[in-house]
Amino acid sequence: MPARAVPAPVVGRLPGYLQALEALISERVPTVSSEELAGMCGVRSAILRRDLSHLESAGRRGVGYDCAALAATIREFLGVDRTRRIGIIGAGRLGSALADYAGIPDRGFALHGVFDIDPAVIGTTVGGVAVAPVAEIHRVVAAERIELIVIAVPASSAQAAADAAVDAGVRGLMSFAPVVLTVPSEVRVRHVDLATELQVLAYYTSVESPDTRPAAPGTDPAGARTDTDAPADTTEQQ
Repeated sequence: MPARAVPAPVVGRLPGYLQALEALISERVPTVSSEELAGMCGVRSAILRRDLSHLESAGRRGVGYDCAALAATIREFLGVDRTRRIGIIGAGRLGSALADYAGIPDRGFALHGVFDIDPAVIGTTVGGVAVAPVAEIHRVVAAERIELIVIAVPASSAQAAADAAVDAGVRGLMSFAPVVLTVPSEVRVRHVDLATELQVLAYYTSVESPDTRPAAPGTDPAGARTDTDAPADTTEQQ
């Protein structure tokens, strides 16, 4: 099924289902019901069944889903049934941390290129890979068959990094820079903005549990001003 035919929220939930299935497989659990799998992933079972219907993978009533078979189906659908080679532009603190992230190999990815423009870091090793100049990205991408690029540079450099990756033939970008990138229509970009995610989280926590917020200085937990901080009554008594 074409990627564009599946709603983005569905695609966004599939990695969570896969992670839960892999945990069950590691515990030698052969099958799982939709209710159990949905509970592990924090979604309603009806949503999970509807999501999985896009994969043409139905469970058997009274038996559930075969964990190994469903995991294989999701991997194939997501395109991680084979190792995908990735590169990182930016060998600073964020780029280095991403390069050293232990979960990359476990989730179907392998780091094959790290790029930077700083002469001080070019030639050093990050994540087990020698840092190459961004100017050589076309050569490295072709030689290492890199398919996806992670952009871990400041906002001011993000567009240039994206341009270099696209010119090298990469069609999938993940950007940690807080800026909208301009790319050709055939290039997919995923933006990961920590500040934005924190703002969304702040909204939900303030709306869903307003009584748990710290009281403002000079107020009691109910929000009323305390007597000690209340303005003095200057009205003259008659």
